[in-house]
Amino acid sequence: MIETIDLTKKYGDFAALEALDLKLEQGDLFGFIGPNGAGKTTTIRILATLLAPTWGEAYVCGHSIYTHPREIRRAIGYMPDIFGVYDDMRVIEYLEFFAAAYRIEGAERRRVAERSLELVDLAVKRDELVTSLSRGMTQRLGLARVLLHDPQVLLLDEPASGLDPRARIEMRGLLKRLQGLGKTILVSSHILPELADICNRVGIIEYGRLLACGDVQDLLAQVRGRPVLRFRVAGPPEAAARILERCPEAAGVTVRDGEVLATLADGVTDPSPLAARLVAEGQRLVSMRENEVNLETAFLEITRGRLGRPAEEARAADRAARG
Repeated sequence: MIETIDLTKKYGDFAALEALDLKLEQGDLFGFIGPNGAGKTTTIRILATLLAPTWGEAYVCGHSIYTHPREIRRAIGYMPDIFGVYDDMRVIEYLEFFAAAYRIEGAERRRVAERSLELVDLAVKRDELVTSLSRGMTQRLGLARVLLHDPQVLLLDEPASGLDPRARIEMRGLLKRLQGLGKTILVSSHILPELADICNRVGIIEYGRLLACGDVQDLLAQVRGRPVLRFRVAGPPEAAARILERCPEAAGVTVRDGEVLATLADGVTDPSPLAARLVAEGQRLVSMRENEVNLETAFLEITRGRLGRPAEEARAADRAARG
């Protein structure tokens, strides 16, 4: 459904996007992860045929961005991170206005508007003024707008940006429902743990380069490496750390946030000798658990802890992508 080949966007010597190779299949819910200025918005705008690449190729639903932009625009629903609404319109009027822009005529126009409201759970607000909607409801209205023409592909740029926790949960459920309808969805975000829950595939981008791409579990396995155990003892953790440092089963020991973290040595899968050693030397063991690796941990590990481009470069990338 979506494929990019060596996709690159440069502004002079500055590369907002560099040699992006990406492929999404029908029904994928793909999380595009990266800090501000990483290249997410640039990629989405190119796929939406709103920005021309410097070189490289991109296909959406089998159509080239160069030769068939109109066909692509008919096949996609693009929702930017910030979009305007007409405050003096009622919700149903707002959707009917855009349905007319899609050349949906007559009674069909009202029908598709009502259908979109149902899809995003906004039917109870159909007669309310757009200006009366909360931020979360406005985001859902924006999603209803891009669903009017029943697109095959959704390009969503930070759809959960600025939402409160409840609204983010509702947005997450909505995206899963749309995936269940067979939509192919590319959603960009920096809210890493939430993407791990809803996406079947993710890509991590930084400095305009795609650093990792694949199934969520594959990425977690990539950075998990050797197991790390977290020990909490009743006494000073430093004393427990000194004990574990003498254990051959531990390859490395650190103290963090009142806990002792022990990385198991190569080939060691049973952590019980470490716990037994602590108890044998008089430590009162409160808890022991394996250190969990989530998508946020994977992001920091894959990007080696960098938080993105220097501030000026990140701002330049954002300005360039937004035109």
